[in-house]
Amino acid sequence: MPIQRLEPSQLYHAAELEKLPCKSTKELAPIDEIVGQERAQKAVEFAMSIKEKGYNIYAVGHNGLGKRTMILRYLNRHQHDADALFDWCYVSNFEDTRTPKVLKLPCGMGWKLKQDVEKLITKLVNAIPMAFDNELYFSRADKLKNDLAKKQQVELANLSEDAKSKGVSLTLTTQGDYQFVAMNGEDLHTEESFDELTVEEQAKFETTIDELEISLRNMARELTSWEDTYTEKISKLNEEVTLGVIGHFIKSLKKDYNGYSEIKKYLSDLQKDICENVDLFLEESNEQAEIATASLDKKLPRRYKVNLLVKQTCDDFPVIVEENPNYHSLFGYIETATFKGTVFTDFSLIRAGSLHKANGGVLLMDAVKVLEQPYVWDGLKRALRSRQLSFTSLEKEVTLTGTVSLDPQPIPLDVKIILFGDYRTYQLLQHYDPEFSDLFKVTADFEDEMTRTADSELHYARFISSIVHDNNMLHCDRKAIARIIEHSSRRSGNQNKLSLHSAHIANLLRESNYVARSAKSNIIRAGHVDQALSYQKMRVDRLQDSVMESFTNGMTLIHTCGSAVGQVNALSVLSTSDHMFGAPNRITATASYGDGEVIDIERSVDLGGSIHSKGVMILTAYLSSVFGKNAKVPLNTTITFEQSYGGVDGDSASMAEFCAVVSAFSGQPNRQDIAITGSMNQFGESQPIGGVNEKIEGFFDVCVIKGRSKEQGVIIPRSNVHNLMLRADVVKAVEKGEFHIWAIDHVTDAIEIFAGKPAGIQSLEGSYPIDTVYGIAQARLNALRK
Repeated sequence: MPIQRLEPSQLYHAAELEKLPCKSTKELAPIDEIVGQERAQKAVEFAMSIKEKGYNIYAVGHNGLGKRTMILRYLNRHQHDADALFDWCYVSNFEDTRTPKVLKLPCGMGWKLKQDVEKLITKLVNAIPMAFDNELYFSRADKLKNDLAKKQQVELANLSEDAKSKGVSLTLTTQGDYQFVAMNGEDLHTEESFDELTVEEQAKFETTIDELEISLRNMARELTSWEDTYTEKISKLNEEVTLGVIGHFIKSLKKDYNGYSEIKKYLSDLQKDICENVDLFLEESNEQAEIATASLDKKLPRRYKVNLLVKQTCDDFPVIVEENPNYHSLFGYIETATFKGTVFTDFSLIRAGSLHKANGGVLLMDAVKVLEQPYVWDGLKRALRSRQLSFTSLEKEVTLTGTVSLDPQPIPLDVKIILFGDYRTYQLLQHYDPEFSDLFKVTADFEDEMTRTADSELHYARFISSIVHDNNMLHCDRKAIARIIEHSSRRSGNQNKLSLHSAHIANLLRESNYVARSAKSNIIRAGHVDQALSYQKMRVDRLQDSVMESFTNGMTLIHTCGSAVGQVNALSVLSTSDHMFGAPNRITATASYGDGEVIDIERSVDLGGSIHSKGVMILTAYLSSVFGKNAKVPLNTTITFEQSYGGVDGDSASMAEFCAVVSAFSGQPNRQDIAITGSMNQFGESQPIGGVNEKIEGFFDVCVIKGRSKEQGVIIPRSNVHNLMLRADVVKAVEKGEFHIWAIDHVTDAIEIFAGKPAGIQSLEGSYPIDTVYGIAQARLNALRK
């Protein structure tokens, strides 16, 4: 194809908004989704429809694509089965308090049960002491006590009479023990009087006392049995009284929960335990209240509480976003309280984590944050594999202490995990964790850009409208919408694409809204958008100003007029983390007699990257095919980026380098009012490069600094034409014929533009016409060979 000088219409694709039915976003219906992410949305829909194990989602893509927003909007519309959502409660296991029981209840039932049980216990705290504080109970308890006392007295009296008949007295010591003492008539023997007795009399008393002590021990065993029977009767009486108080309450509750066998069994166990431990309600000390205060809880007996761990509502699908996925926030934990210097815990101090709250729904997390926290990734995999949640104490896992802890029943887990992350994290997980692919079977791959058509522009306009409506901004008029769409196309680096980095567009709208409000405008106009973009650039272009200043003060040498041998203005892109701009570089080539070697100075001093070195090798190969088919090239060539003191990489200067080399070979000067960018292959064909807009604008800015002329311009590969979305001042200069952009297919086209004469076409014999650049160079090389 002939060399093409581009028309102004080819330099910028304006948004016509042919299908926009209104004048501003005020009348434009917003969309409830993220634009251009159909592939990712289908993946999410697919994963949400499959209940089998392992169909969790990894949402992969760059930050700012709206991954979380899109998924949250979809989940808010997601039709869910309310019957699959449950409340989860922990209650005391009265047989083994170390292993609390879990109750799985329908939505809303957990809160009702908790309230009902607390009301019941509150009533019992008052009713039970009253039932034990009345004359009927006292008379029945006193009768049992008196019966025991009478039986004890009768037995003691009989034993005392029997002893007395044998000359022995049954006495009570000061320590409260019974003992037998020999009698001296009506009095008790003293040690002195007993010693005066004969040996036979002393032996007789001792034998009698031994026999009586045996009878006393037998009687003591019988008294103990009577006391046990009395205790049992008192316990039975207490149970009867307690049951009389609690029975109708429990019966009423069981009637309310008639269809729930799990709750009815718990109520039966509750009733039995209260009857067996009625002393908890009769203790006069305030210990229960003190313990409740220590654990920031209500002043009720703790073993009868209901710990409502998770409370769901049937109308809302549980969607939890965990911003800080550490072990405790994710898997829950068991709190402890201190009472009188002792640390204690129980089932009422079990606390839910995000996985518990999301059970039956979806949990969204950032993959990097999950991987940063110790033990979280392993714990998450363990929970997904087993499909249950266990309260494993992290402290117990990572220390060697044998502290007493609870072992609650595990909770069945039915949850979808959605991780957000970039491609690198995704690849690392796939490579280093063999379980990752089994647990996260669905990848939601978010696009960076979408095709630009009239329909997609309308869709994008509705997306802009949704941001405006959601954030209560001023509305955008038609031209402002078009300007934002054009900027999105510029960010994508393609006239026919639109950037899907929704966060950037949202930020631009916020800043445009600020500019418009500051100007007392009632609507956002295109000028406000331009001003917001200008402010954005001003905040981040310090490096660009510094580079351009070096051209202004002459620190960086560059010619934008005239011509020179072995010298070409190439274009490069410099960037910081948040800004990219173009600037010209002078490339020079020198030739000297030698054996055809091309010396890349950048590579020789380790300033050239591998891609740049590859580009030099490619141009060397093409150089040999042009001038060295029949004989060795008798010149050594040295090429370099002048005044380049940092690393150089990329092959976008390979056409510029070739033009400089050919100029050095032929002695034909290259125009200095033209810059070039583009790589080439071994056949000399131009290849596309990146940053074409920034490169053109960078040379244009330097031309403004050095002095404008009507012949200045830039050469680019034809394959980069669709990437052009140039600044308005550059487009205007082209319209006026004061700046030019040429699109070429082959490096020979660039040589022709630089030298003002054709490069030359090789004949069958391998020679070039003498009036061409290649012909002149070949003649000089032939002279050197001779």
